[in-house]
Amino acid sequence: MLDPTKLKDWQIAEALEPNLKPIRHVAEEFGLQGSEAIPMGDYVAKVDTVPLFARIGECKAKYIDVTAINPTPFGEGKTTTALGLVQGLGVIGKRVSGAIRQPSSGPTFNLKGSAAGGGLSQCLPLAPFSLGLTGDIDCVTNANNLAMVALTARMQHERNYDDARLAKTRMRRLDIDPARVQMRWAMDFCAQSLRNIIIGRGGKMDGFEMESGFYISVASEVMAILAVARDLADLRARMARIVVAFDKSGRPVTAADLEVDGAMTAWMARALQPNLMQSAEGQPMLVHAGPFANLAVGQSSVVADLVGCRLSDYHVTESGFGADIGFEKFWNIKCRVSGLRPSAVVLVATIRALKLHGGGPAVKPGMALPPEYTEDNPGLVAKGCENLMAHIGIIRKSGVSPVVCLNAFSADHADEIAEVRKAAEAAGARFAISDHWARGGEGARELAEAVVDACEDKGDFRFLSADDEPMDARIEKVAREVYGADGVDYSDEAKAQLAALMADKSTAALPVCMAKTQYSLSHDPALLGRPRGWRLPIRAIMSYCGAGWIVPVCGDIKLMPGTTSTPAFRNIDVDVATGRVRGIV
Repeated sequence: MLDPTKLKDWQIAEALEPNLKPIRHVAEEFGLQGSEAIPMGDYVAKVDTVPLFARIGECKAKYIDVTAINPTPFGEGKTTTALGLVQGLGVIGKRVSGAIRQPSSGPTFNLKGSAAGGGLSQCLPLAPFSLGLTGDIDCVTNANNLAMVALTARMQHERNYDDARLAKTRMRRLDIDPARVQMRWAMDFCAQSLRNIIIGRGGKMDGFEMESGFYISVASEVMAILAVARDLADLRARMARIVVAFDKSGRPVTAADLEVDGAMTAWMARALQPNLMQSAEGQPMLVHAGPFANLAVGQSSVVADLVGCRLSDYHVTESGFGADIGFEKFWNIKCRVSGLRPSAVVLVATIRALKLHGGGPAVKPGMALPPEYTEDNPGLVAKGCENLMAHIGIIRKSGVSPVVCLNAFSADHADEIAEVRKAAEAAGARFAISDHWARGGEGARELAEAVVDACEDKGDFRFLSADDEPMDARIEKVAREVYGADGVDYSDEAKAQLAALMADKSTAALPVCMAKTQYSLSHDPALLGRPRGWRLPIRAIMSYCGAGWIVPVCGDIKLMPGTTSTPAFRNIDVDVATGRVRGIV
């Protein structure tokens, strides 16, 4: 019998993969028929939602979201828990599916590694999952960069041509302000040296010289659109509305103005189809859209959830990072778009993260955990439970009572676990311990039973803000009621942007998708636990009119992460004798 404690995750995956079902069998068991599953090799398929949604019009599943407390830099196993829960529901005889986000190459080759889960709760096969899968993120990158090519070429031509010459090429002068280009180039790596660059150096035929930069592909508006588009027509309409820049009078310049929206959609048509894979125990897993709820919406896609909720009795979906950002966006953005309402929410915690929030020493990438994280210290855990209580409170504001899942680690102590149970139950939440990493679905039986029980509750789901609430009031409400801030402070730039957005009827009612650190309830990653007596600084506000929301950028958060001094790519290689990729964590 496989002992996961003696192996690394990639070695566990390598041992499990010979037992995988062919993807056509997974698709048949899931309920897909005929051409609804498009094989992309032996173990991956695309799902064609057009015939599926025509055949099955209604969603029937109990809908379960998985979120977490504020994590350490290593993450607390939220994806692993989502997979474990899918497996656990399978163990107790439920017809179940899951939806998780496709990993970005940034974290895969940097610090956190792949997002395939871990131990005996993984999405398999690991290497295809982690290394591009069916090319969705490449399509996002190319569609984004095509818009930037269209923009920069247009700026060059408008500088070089008079109006008569422009008219001959059927172009009208857009008069783009080079200081107000909102869009950036995209790359799916953590490349801090590309955050701020100068482009267009050289002569008049070498482009338009100006400041520019890159964001990571999964933080782009194109990825946001992939996460929320319901069908190809919806995706096409959203692409047209992307605001690429502003003209010198302050009016938005869209992808439609650049006549690039159709070509961008052509890049994205196949990417809109969710990817079908399987858990380590053979349950169907839909893999679609990207991570980084701190920078982006960070949800598994709406269309993937609409597939799962049609074909399963229980469907588990994943939201990025903590309840303050991932669940908040699931609650107030994704559920608005999808029309789905959660039957239960799982809040993942670990003793490790609770000790950090309780005042434990810093956890540093590439270095061993300090002894405080393995020694018995229930007092440290009890203090850290203030962070847990804050996240329980966030979820309860939505009208749903969470199931607190303690993701079990071998170093956990019984009296530490008792502190977490006491805090969760005192807050009126269910509590379950899950050992899915070491024991797979059987280890998640307690969690699965707690979730099934929670799904029978009669919730009173409600959004944080009304659709017609003023934009500044919605931002203030997220800051105060979700993060616990005393208020919001805007930079001069953000004040001007907010005023313009509120004055425009087309943007005044857009939802809010905050960009904020994942490590703290606040904007400051050093403020752990449950910070009090602070205000939320917003330095800029971006308009994602295609996705359908605005993005207040809080504190020092960067839309292009940096590569650490101890990146994961150092350990990834290929066995030249077998061609197998090894070392993905």
